[in-house]
Amino acid sequence: MRLDAFLAEHLGLFSRSQGKTRVVSLAVNGAPARPGKKLKMGDRVSLVWAEPPGTNLEPEDIPLSIIFENEDVIVLDKPQGMVVHPGSGHQKSTLVNALLFHCSKLASEFGEGDTRPGVVHRLDKDTSGLVIVAKNVATHDFLARQFQARSARKTYLAILKGAPQSRTGSIETRIARDPRNRKRFTVVRSGGRVAVTSWKVIRLFEGYSLVALAPKTGRTHQIRVHMRHMRTPILGDPLYARRDRRFPEATLMLHARRLAILLPGDTIPRVFLSPVPERMRSVIEQIQSFSPRKGL
Repeated sequence: MRLDAFLAEHLGLFSRSQGKTRVVSLAVNGAPARPGKKLKMGDRVSLVWAEPPGTNLEPEDIPLSIIFENEDVIVLDKPQGMVVHPGSGHQKSTLVNALLFHCSKLASEFGEGDTRPGVVHRLDKDTSGLVIVAKNVATHDFLARQFQARSARKTYLAILKGAPQSRTGSIETRIARDPRNRKRFTVVRSGGRVAVTSWKVIRLFEGYSLVALAPKTGRTHQIRVHMRHMRTPILGDPLYARRDRRFPEATLMLHARRLAILLPGDTIPRVFLSPVPERMRSVIEQIQSFSPRKGL
């Protein structure tokens, strides 16, 4: 068992997500250890942890587009422009604030100091689509392991400026924060973290393409960075693309369309789908009006 899983599941001290912020130091057999270290029988684990800081998270009555809900999870369709959890500059009107109102037990389940109660994965503010949220610690860790093992499958739809060189393919790079712009990430030759994204072209247009994108890893801005690196940036991307002359008012044309994941108690993964948002449908219709569709 991994060290962080041992602390969360066997000892029940806190969830794995809480451990990222509350653990001060970890050691196994007297030597400093990382959360991902594999334990074996007889190991002696030592840790120092901090009490959770006080937070001012307030439940807010914000409408949610819920696709599925049971006693363990909520699957919802996050609108573009909504921040997933509170952070610098975003203390209110986040998805977490809405969830705390919808599910009042979240705060007590995950602890008053957890600023991301139930959040298993996140989407950028400008990305819309599917998000799954756990209602309890056991479910959170069950789902988180699937994302870490890459068995949870996410598929995004995007409208690109230009088109990939092949109908299907995969890109693997290393990604790190851009030293020239701390809000962005960039591809680097060494350092950073490995990132892998697969693509499939759905439709080709004159100057644009509609593609399905499947990230194999979960790096911040991964899809957006990879598409820019391929010289086919996502239309409307405020960080990684120039303003498009035909669609100068376009917002980020990226949508988390499909999620396949195993839920507690199930034996086969469930597949959830989110409708293509109107902002993308409208752009596709406009592109079709001035550009004949090419081969599928």
